[in-house]
Amino acid sequence: MHKQMVKKILSYLGFIILILVGLLYISKYNYILRGVSKIYLTGHVTAYISDYKVYDNHTLPASENPNPWPKHKKFNSILLDKNFKDFLKETKTVAFVLIKNDSVFFEKYYDGYKPSSKSNSFSMAKSYVSALLGKAIMQGYINNLDQKAKDFIPELKGPFSDQVTVGDLSSMASGLRWDEAYYSPFSVTAASYFVKDLNKLMLDQPIEIEPGKKFNYKSGATQLLGMVIANATGKNLTDYLYETLWNPMGNEFDSYWQVDSAEKGVEKAFCCIASSAKNFARLAKLYKDHGRWNGEVLLDSSFIAKSLRPRFSESDEYGYGWWLEEYKNHKVFMERGHLGQYVITFPDENLILVRLGKSKGPKDDSKSDFTPDIYRYMDAALKLNSSLN
Repeated sequence: MHKQMVKKILSYLGFIILILVGLLYISKYNYILRGVSKIYLTGHVTAYISDYKVYDNHTLPASENPNPWPKHKKFNSILLDKNFKDFLKETKTVAFVLIKNDSVFFEKYYDGYKPSSKSNSFSMAKSYVSALLGKAIMQGYINNLDQKAKDFIPELKGPFSDQVTVGDLSSMASGLRWDEAYYSPFSVTAASYFVKDLNKLMLDQPIEIEPGKKFNYKSGATQLLGMVIANATGKNLTDYLYETLWNPMGNEFDSYWQVDSAEKGVEKAFCCIASSAKNFARLAKLYKDHGRWNGEVLLDSSFIAKSLRPRFSESDEYGYGWWLEEYKNHKVFMERGHLGQYVITFPDENLILVRLGKSKGPKDDSKSDFTPDIYRYMDAALKLNSSLN
């Protein structure tokens, strides 16, 4: 009797689950089923650094003329202290690289990663999209930062859709309706990671607040900016990035940019370039060097200067596609991504730090714009840098 009861209960539960899955499948939240298969059933609770393997991608080939970073004369001659090595282990770091005067002087990989291994950039991709905006302006596809986004996306909706500019999108002052919630399966941020038609999703998000007034970080703003650039240039973001920046900068290894579906292939502009640590460092070098690469002007220096200054005095942590900080009398600019993907540049020290990994460490309850792990990495970089003198 007991076994029969258990079988009956399991049968009912199975039936209920099938009904719920069926309802989910026909609802507007059907993307959650893809999330379950690609994230939760792989043992993760959020997007992860190697998830490019389970998504559709466009390929960013290695440069036609790869230009490996040279090694510093003191390459890996300086040891990390035990506390910091323990911290790297605690935060599940997979790559920690320091580049001084454009030469690699410290480089370590963990958990089976190596120089060619790829990690999802997550929101570090936003800096690349902002750079592509600068290139599109430089090449005349877009007039300037004040050009209206609706010139390129006429379907844009909302009471302020006529006002939002491409500069508003890049500086996170879009006025877009958007819930920047990474762990809620019902948020638009989660939907943007799994839906098959990103453009359709974006056109359903209105510009509902007057843009250009204040900083409000929203991944959807960069996705709209990606649509602007693709429509302005007539090229997908992967091809445009490759021909204008990626190839000229001599990236060594094949990389990928996640797309919404194999059929259409619209890039997730707000995230998800899968590449190696030293490849990621190249955009920082380009900005550190005011847009010049081996004597060639790839980006306009005035655009870079504007990008690396706060747009709003009350929000000095962000410029145009880049995070900004002043730390221990050093002006710092950085790319930041989910789970602690960082490229942090100290231009006055000619120093670039790359950290890739699976965790930021313990949660922080402070109101700082930057999590504590960032300061630990910066402290380590500055300490190692001082030991070179």
